[in-house]
Amino acid sequence: MKLGIVGTGMIAHLVGPHLADWGVSVVAVAGTPTTPDQVNELADKLGAAGRYTDYHDLLADSEVDTVYVAVPNFLHYQVSEDAILAGKDVVCEKPLASNEREAAKIADIAREHKRFLWEAIVTTRQPNFTLIRDELLPRIGTVKIAVVNYSQYSSRYDAFRAGEVLPAFDPAKAGGAIMDLGIYTLSFTLGLFGEPVKANYVANIERGIDTSGVAVLSYDGHVALAICAKDCGSFGHAAGAPSGALIEGTEGYIKMDTPPNVCGAVTLRLNDGTETIYDKALPVNWQGEFLEFQRQQNAGDLDECYRQLEESVLVSRVQNTIRREAGIIFPSDEV
Repeated sequence: MKLGIVGTGMIAHLVGPHLADWGVSVVAVAGTPTTPDQVNELADKLGAAGRYTDYHDLLADSEVDTVYVAVPNFLHYQVSEDAILAGKDVVCEKPLASNEREAAKIADIAREHKRFLWEAIVTTRQPNFTLIRDELLPRIGTVKIAVVNYSQYSSRYDAFRAGEVLPAFDPAKAGGAIMDLGIYTLSFTLGLFGEPVKANYVANIERGIDTSGVAVLSYDGHVALAICAKDCGSFGHAAGAPSGALIEGTEGYIKMDTPPNVCGAVTLRLNDGTETIYDKALPVNWQGEFLEFQRQQNAGDLDECYRQLEESVLVSRVQNTIRREAGIIFPSDEV
């Protein structure tokens, strides 16, 4: 995989330095006309020769076969579409798009042009998530209650409270808790149980955006809560954050004490008192997804790519429904 990164923000700096260890070569970086220094800084850090202040120039770079879309949420659809039409495969940061309409459309475009399109949502590609879904869930009998929580006080929330609106809290840029941390809790829950019969979102809304909230997902026979918060909670599990997952069934429960994007150690406790701890976590959160992306690309496995893409569209559909019902409207919703 020869990667071109569009975007110079935090996620590119977090993921980028690990890519070479996973066999991914970063060959180009693109920013905007106002960010040439950031482009050079990231390119120097990653050893990328291609340096652009217009992402269209990166799309024309013949060295790039895959584009990593790492820009604010509201730009995901357009950059991904342009990349696919330029003949590139695409890794798009979560969320796949601002709403269900965009997510379904970009998925159709990828299929039409037979290009790989992956949403960089780490949760469902973590080894411990796969363990829960395929091996542990059947052991706890009939599921009755599930709670998945990702609460982390955002440093950007202080700026928001002071009147500065950064993309993470900007409805014009598809921000908010359910679009950020909430996508991890929804992906975890929907990845285990599929589409709910009914879903709604009870949110704390400030200036038109959700800073925290609880999605209530009703299934035949059980209820799941997907909790997300950017206005409360501690920084990381070590600091005592309430993030994690608890799945309760008639024969026992499954407990995870890390946020769903980490998917750390998992405890299985059965009603007979048997308790076992499992942990297959990889050293770095994003490792599993990039290894899977490369495996699919090398094998030409579009079928698996598109199956996972349908999971992303499902998450977007639920996100879109509950967000709009809660009164959180984005400009892209009105198109």
